[in-house]
Amino acid sequence: MTSHTEFFLLGFHGLGEYRKYIFIPFFLISVLSFVGNAALIFTIKTGSSLHSPMYVLICINACVDLTLPIIFVPKMLLSFLFDLSGITLLGCLVQMFFIHFVSSFQSTVLLGMALDRYVAICIPLRYNDYVNISTFFKFSVVVILRNMFFVLLVVVLASPLSFCLSNVIDDCFCQHMALVSLACGNTSKNSIIGLLSVFSITVTDAVLIVISYIKIFSDVFKTHSKSSEKALHTCGTHLIVTGVSFSFTMTSFLAYRFKSSLPPNIHNLISVTYLLLPSTFHPIIYGIRTKAIREQMLNLFQCTRIGPISMKVSSIH
Repeated sequence: MTSHTEFFLLGFHGLGEYRKYIFIPFFLISVLSFVGNAALIFTIKTGSSLHSPMYVLICINACVDLTLPIIFVPKMLLSFLFDLSGITLLGCLVQMFFIHFVSSFQSTVLLGMALDRYVAICIPLRYNDYVNISTFFKFSVVVILRNMFFVLLVVVLASPLSFCLSNVIDDCFCQHMALVSLACGNTSKNSIIGLLSVFSITVTDAVLIVISYIKIFSDVFKTHSKSSEKALHTCGTHLIVTGVSFSFTMTSFLAYRFKSSLPPNIHNLISVTYLLLPSTFHPIIYGIRTKAIREQMLNLFQCTRIGPISMKVSSIH
């Protein structure tokens, strides 16, 4: 059998002629995500009081959320609007790698935030000993190598498959299981490695985050100090973001395992929202829930208003 080397990304094909109209909501969501994350990065970068490790991690999270839609949204929107759905096997594999590699850092950055809060609340006197440039560098190298190894392994094992069943990918972008499901022959190895990757990255990060927050809550309930309770309040934002991110991730993961029981359009919606909506909600949540970031945003907004007014007054005089 001939193996296909070109594919068509036909997510939401069940909508027929109405498919082009979903360009509008996804375009607006993408713009909101881009503006929100860019504003959050600019706010943290320009705020001298926002250069502590916790805010740096929030900034890194915003960089991940800013990058992820850029990888697949332009191609998706062109497919909706102009039916430009074609993609080569190499292009599909490259897109798959970057989608899974970048999205893997959503849970990893949240783990970094949880560990930062654990040290700050449970062992504050040792904070500078544990949270420093050296530790950050070692943590970054370990998680980058871990995430790259498992994602690259998934992509490399998918590349030699013979895709003879179909060349139509019933999704808006190239995901591992969406492509592997088109292969003929035994793909159990690909499914096992895919599951192993999810457990080694996402599930491992989730378990460590849960352990960190259990220790944080246990310490706060024991001490009942005002400083610990105040520090605990900052964990609320991280818990909200963590809950939202992992809810979307696990929903998408389960959707692929029970794809046959879901209508195609619902499955497409889940696969897109799991990548796009967290990137949209994260800057809103951090902007509202984090006092220092909210105040810095208000200061920047006031400066932009006062600046033009001052220029007009000076020009009059």
